[in-house]
Amino acid sequence: MALFKSSNPTVTEKVFKSSLGTADASAGTMTIGGSIGKFGFLLLMVMGGAFYTWNLLGKGQTSLLHTMMMVGLFGGLITAMIIIFKPQLAKYIAPLYALLEGFALGGISVVVQAAFAEKYPGIVLQAVGLTFAVALGMLALYGFRVIRATQKFRSIIFSATLGIMLFYLITWVLSLFHVNVAFMYDSSLLGIGVSIFIVAIAALNLILDFDMIERGAEMGAPKYMEWYGAFGLMITMVWLYLEILKLLSRFAGRK
Repeated sequence: MALFKSSNPTVTEKVFKSSLGTADASAGTMTIGGSIGKFGFLLLMVMGGAFYTWNLLGKGQTSLLHTMMMVGLFGGLITAMIIIFKPQLAKYIAPLYALLEGFALGGISVVVQAAFAEKYPGIVLQAVGLTFAVALGMLALYGFRVIRATQKFRSIIFSATLGIMLFYLITWVLSLFHVNVAFMYDSSLLGIGVSIFIVAIAALNLILDFDMIERGAEMGAPKYMEWYGAFGLMITMVWLYLEILKLLSRFAGRK
């Protein structure tokens, strides 16, 4: 039975096992507190990037806003791929990834905020609040062992997450041929139900991330893996926020 079985592709058994013996022992080993601290730093970087792009709209710099949003989207993807394939570089590149994600999230958020300014003026603030509330709730459930990351649990969440990613890929390919899957974009009850399901899976992925960080610390992974664990957790948080924002926009569309 594999020690690690995460649906998050950045946090796997192979990555942590291959990290053993790749760093100077004097540098120390991975700790849970170290990973959480580094996640907090990455979160500040995301907030800083988001704050910058958010303020561009108020200054009337819409062209720069969209440019920074696209830079964040593609730059974040590139840096994430580098970290995934070269975990040793996480301590150098993860902060850049977080800043770029901030640019992207800030741009996306301000566009959504503007779209629902009349129907749902507090949509972004509520999405942020719900994201942190869900994350803290998942941390409490994991900390008190209400939800345990058993092998069966990992397999179910992995399968569900993979299915969601494949579904997103299929709908994107279909859109290239002008074939739209209506419930992926509208505010129908089916669309809302799908969004709720995806939010739930994203939230449960946090349980796997917490478990992977804890197991990495237990096995004595190198110190630099704290950055990698924090990076993996940030990816899930970004996904959760975007899905919650999408769900709230569906509710707003029914008003």
